[in-house]
Parts: sequence; C-alpha cells; structure tokens
Amino acid sequence: MKNSSLQKSEFHMGRATKIARDVACLELSIVNVFFVGPSRAGDRGWVLVDAGLPTSHKAIVREAERRFGVGARPSAIVLTHGHIDHVGSVRELAELWDVPVYAHRLEAPYLTGRSDYPPGDTTVGGGAMTQLGPRLFSRRAIDLGSRFHLLPEDGTVPGMPGWRWIHTPGHTPGHVSFFRDEDRVLIAGDAFVTTHQESFWAVMTRFQEVWHPPAYFTTDWEASRTSVETLAGLQPAVAGTGHGIPMSGEPLRRELNDLARNFDQKMPDDGRYVRQPALADERGVFSVPPPRFDPLPLVLAGAGLLALVGTKMLRGQRAAT
Repeated sequence: MKNSSLQKSEFHMGRATKIARDVACLELSIVNVFFVGPSRAGDRGWVLVDAGLPTSHKAIVREAERRFGVGARPSAIVLTHGHIDHVGSVRELAELWDVPVYAHRLEAPYLTGRSDYPPGDTTVGGGAMTQLGPRLFSRRAIDLGSRFHLLPEDGTVPGMPGWRWIHTPGHTPGHVSFFRDEDRVLIAGDAFVTTHQESFWAVMTRFQEVWHPPAYFTTDWEASRTSVETLAGLQPAVAGTGHGIPMSGEPLRRELNDLARNFDQKMPDDGRYVRQPALADERGVFSVPPPRFDPLPLVLAGAGLLALVGTKMLRGQRAAT
C-alpha cells in the first residue's frame, strides 16, 4: 500500500475496492463491509467482516462471487459489533453459506436474543442523522442460534491468519477491531469512523475525515476515548471503518492522533450517555441513564397543529366566499 491517503474517486458504491493486500472494502449506501482473503481464493478461502443492512445480502453475495468465484463461501463471518447496520444480513448470509458467526462475548446478548441495545440518543451530536438514526434503525437483539460463536480468547481471528482482534468498547460493550501487525492494516468498525456520521450532508457527500464513533448510538464515551487512544497507538498504515471511505498514510495517522489527543474537544458537549454511560455485562444491559429532553417531537407536533389550524381557516374563508 502506497503511503498516501485513499481517495474518494477510487471507491464506487456497490463495488469492492482493494485497500490493502487481500483486503477489500465494499461500500453499501451508509455502511461498509470487508472481504479478507486473496482474490479468487475460492470456497472457504476468505472471511466476511460485518454484514451490512437487511437489504445488503444480494450486493454482498454478488461481490463475493465476483471476487472469489461463483459459489465461493467464506470460512466465517466476523462481526465488529451487533448494530443493525452491521448485522442486517448476517442471518440470511450465514444460512446461505452455512458458516459460523463470531463476535466478542460482551456482544453475545445482542446476537442471541437475550438483550436489546440501549435506546439511541437523539439529543447528542447535532445533525440530521442524529435525529434520523435512532428513529429509523432498530436496536432490537437478533438471535443467531447455533450459528453464533465467541471470538477466541487468545485474540486470534478465525479464518484470518496474521490478524488479531482488539476489544474497543464504547460504541457498544463488545465492539472489536481487527489488526494485522505485519502491514498495520486496521478494520476499526465504529470505534472511529472516517466521516462526520451525524451530518446528513457529510454522509451523502462522503466527506473524508477521521471522526469519533456515531454519537447517536454510542453509550460509553469514556470507553470510546480509551479505544480511540488504543487504536491510535497502533499507528495504522491503513484503516477501513464501518462508515466513510478508508484512509491511509500520513493523513490517517495525523487525524487519528489528533482525535486521540483532543477527544474531549471533539466529542459531544452533552447527551444521554455523555456524563453517564449505559452499563452492561455478559447478560446484556442492566442500567441506562434517564433520557434527555428532545424538543423535536414537540416541534413537529406544533408544526402539525399549525398546519391543521391553517387548513381549517383556509377552508372557512373559502366557504364564506
């Protein structure tokens, strides 16, 4: 990998782009998935990292067959975490390919139907996506049944020799990132992202910058800070994240180090989980701070009431004439 930033022009939605040796990123509307394994590796010669939205399965299968061969199945699906935009197609893909699905033990409750995630936070971070995300995306647990397996405690990643998983909580309790020491390639999930995910404009224009995890679903900001510091300390040469275009070289190192050093200044000033995290263990969530006041429902209700009154007044005026 050349020592320069990956460019937006290199990436085309719906088509995987190589970001490092044997690693390709597939951009699917607002989320990315990753294929790890040599091109044309054939059946069981590769691994899928994350599984996109519920509508992503066809695009993932199509790209997998283009990259690895018709009918080629992965040896495993590994998950950075269990939010719906990362596991939306996992059940269908696991059944189609007859493969195990791996995640961290603290993510298990949300992948075995035992616990839902904490509510999203519409009062944090600003931006249209902050309002839309918690309202559009489910926080409900899924149940993968016997397909689900815990990542090995020794840090190895099934089907990915040379890689190790790193516990990077904050966005979720069991969030992990994947790192290959040989060439310092990082798949970071949502531990940090490379677009301002709260901004609808940034998401739609695919503006490239290192940014903290998506605020509206991050439930422990202190843990998130530590995770960003851990990943910055690895000095990755290239990073693929769950949202945004992968980055590499000096721009990545400079911006990631800046985020780690100035996390307090870059994180939201206030929000449901900013001062007090949600608490969870192997059984799931057991404590959630009270919600913050969200004015939007009242604003929308007021706007609807004004529209209704205005319509009735207009009809009255027409009737009078």
